[in-house]
Amino acid sequence: MKSDDTPAVATEPEASTPPRRRKAHIRHSNEAHLLACAEAVFAERGLDGASTAMIAERAGLPKANLHYYFPTKLDLYRRVLEDVFEEWHRAADTFESSDDPADAIAGYVRAKMALSRRRPLGSKVWANEIIHGATHMQDILTDRVKPWMETRITMIDDWIERGLLARVDARTFLFTIWALTQHFADFDAQIQALAGKRALSKKAFEATTEEVVALVLRACGASPVDAGDASGAVADSGTRRD
Repeated sequence: MKSDDTPAVATEPEASTPPRRRKAHIRHSNEAHLLACAEAVFAERGLDGASTAMIAERAGLPKANLHYYFPTKLDLYRRVLEDVFEEWHRAADTFESSDDPADAIAGYVRAKMALSRRRPLGSKVWANEIIHGATHMQDILTDRVKPWMETRITMIDDWIERGLLARVDARTFLFTIWALTQHFADFDAQIQALAGKRALSKKAFEATTEEVVALVLRACGASPVDAGDASGAVADSGTRRD
């Protein structure tokens, strides 16, 4: 019988790995597994409807193992929210890597769209928390999201002053990017229903991404980028039946 600090879900490292590294590997693997399962349950049930028992069952672990890593349900919920923010934060690295606003903004939009396709459940957890008043993440918004956003606003305003972008309100512009990109995660059921209950294929999603990029760049007056001839791609038959 395995102890609580070595749940069965972890993959054992090589025998030659030092014990401390093996333990760290096991912990990281188990936490990642629990977070993924928690994200799914929170997306389906919300914070109030979810329980640690449901999450442990989804993870295939005893509830005691879950509480070894995350003492309370709220600890686990907060960790999911923080992890979602960190991924969105990394998506904005293009603002630092390019001083060309078209490249920086297009890269950001593509990264956000890719996250909506790859991690829709995390976006749903975030959106549901915001809809319900952000009670459990006010500090994340004020201490982390707001300072991050202000740095982007400063960069966008600088591009505007240099004549590289049209005169847009930078804060509203960022809200618009978030609304556009996260729509494809938060409202995927609506998108599928209106598209005939079919999910976008990888090819069609990539074409849709370029449509969104082109829309955003036109909205801020940035130099156009090659959209890969995305015109009409949303209605393309490049969809798959689930």
